[in-house]
Amino acid sequence: MSELVAKRYIKALKSNMDDKALGSLSEVFSVLALSFKDEKFINIISNPGVSSQDKTNILLDAVKSVKSEKVNNFIKLLGENNRLNIIPSLSVALKKDIAQSTKTYQGVVSSNSDIDSSVVKNLGDGLGKKYNSNIALDFVKSEFDGVKVDVEDLGIEINFSKSRINDQIIEHIVKAI
Repeated sequence: MSELVAKRYIKALKSNMDDKALGSLSEVFSVLALSFKDEKFINIISNPGVSSQDKTNILLDAVKSVKSEKVNNFIKLLGENNRLNIIPSLSVALKKDIAQSTKTYQGVVSSNSDIDSSVVKNLGDGLGKKYNSNIALDFVKSEFDGVKVDVEDLGIEINFSKSRINDQIIEHIVKAI
């Protein structure tokens, strides 16, 4: 539900902001969303005994260094509508929306063996050409016995399991005999 509400706010923001301002706003809300992982912060924001104005002021103090009237007004709007709790959803939805409009996506390559950074870059470039986008991939060491590529915002998940490939080779040899 909060994701649907967040999308409505993003639609309104897009009509009033250019891409650069939207990118800056996304960075601010990414940082604010991290606050929602702190149990003490969540207790304050979800506490009905704390006034909406006090909750809003806490967030306004957190973004004071940004010195943006648009950011301040947006946080005030969220506070007035008792929507401060959607900030994490708003952050995620805003990142996805910006990625779709700029066709720039982040992804992950994971494997239990090391993969050279040039291979990861080439893989991202190749996928980018296929999907007419800019795809930047990061390598993450994992327990997966093979190679897995995941670009969540594009819905891409590719994996090559060593055990599956071995099984297919054996199956092919058995069929050939």
